[in-house]
Amino acid sequence: MFRLVLLGILLLLSLLTVIRAPQYHLWLLAIAITEFPWIWLLLTSALLMLGIWTDKYVLPGTIIGVAALILFMSPIIRIYPVAARLDKEMDAAFGKIKSTGGSVFSIAKMFTGINARQNTPQAFFYKDSLAIDFYKASGAGERPCVIVVHGGSWAGGDNKQLPELNTVLANAGYHVAAINYRLAPAFKSPSQVADLKDAMQYLKAHARELGIDSSRFVLLGRSAGAQITLAASYTFHDPAIVGSISYYGPADMVWGYSLPANPLVFDSRKVMVDYLGGTYEEVPQQYFNSSAIEFVTPQSPPTLLIHGPLDPLVAYDHSVRLDKKLEANNIPHYFLSLPCGTHGCDYTLTGPSGQVATYSVLRFLKSVCRK
Repeated sequence: MFRLVLLGILLLLSLLTVIRAPQYHLWLLAIAITEFPWIWLLLTSALLMLGIWTDKYVLPGTIIGVAALILFMSPIIRIYPVAARLDKEMDAAFGKIKSTGGSVFSIAKMFTGINARQNTPQAFFYKDSLAIDFYKASGAGERPCVIVVHGGSWAGGDNKQLPELNTVLANAGYHVAAINYRLAPAFKSPSQVADLKDAMQYLKAHARELGIDSSRFVLLGRSAGAQITLAASYTFHDPAIVGSISYYGPADMVWGYSLPANPLVFDSRKVMVDYLGGTYEEVPQQYFNSSAIEFVTPQSPPTLLIHGPLDPLVAYDHSVRLDKKLEANNIPHYFLSLPCGTHGCDYTLTGPSGQVATYSVLRFLKSVCRK
């Protein structure tokens, strides 16, 4: 009976590989389930093996266990077709380039990790008390710079967030500047976009001493940070911005306010009110001005969108809608749709979504930063 109950619980948890988490803590668990599937496969397999020594409820437990096993395996199975066509589709979007090296997705890498030399950042202030963590690129000469803007609902987080990708990019030959910005509700939009502009100006002013090629910047943001980077990419009209990367970012704040997230997971309306200074009815222009989708033009920079349909915090349709707008304006872009990707799926770079997303970023950078 104990085995049957445990397998039943695992089956319920495995459903998080195919449905959006209905509650905040289940969302956190969904990241662990979809990006560390091998742990759950081992647990389920061990309980299935226990059936050899039990006499009661063996068949029901086995049926439930096998169903859970298949669902826990699905993030791995479903990422393979995405990985198989990634290079071809990105070649079509941005032009053919030499391979970035390595596989798009590897089961072995889920266990061995990503071999990357640790890169300790240099910290300095670009404005008042706002800091930059600067990861120096490997190799000599002037290098492109990726400016990374953290998430945190515009009200939290900092530039120490998810540093693993910064190290990978630095090892691949790109400077990385992970920035802090002023936080809501004390500071309303567009203060955060202005901070990004100031950070970029600081990096340009110090380009020679930092070894930055000031004609090649790429803006990368996660979640709230992606809203900031997308808005900046499409409104700065700066030719030095050669690319923009959005990890599960809200691109249409007007539409997003009209269809809020499940409040059991995330109170998206309150977060938007704190950031923009009121409800849509009170400050509609603020919602319009912060919607990157409204500022796409044929001159907008190439864009990489990374999002998954299991995201319960920022609706997947934000990226779907922006993808269509970019297509209508003939902007070189690619929408990496991660079949089991939830919000924060890049928490580990070795999971199914994490591996493919990281490869796509490296592939994108190689395309847009070439001279």
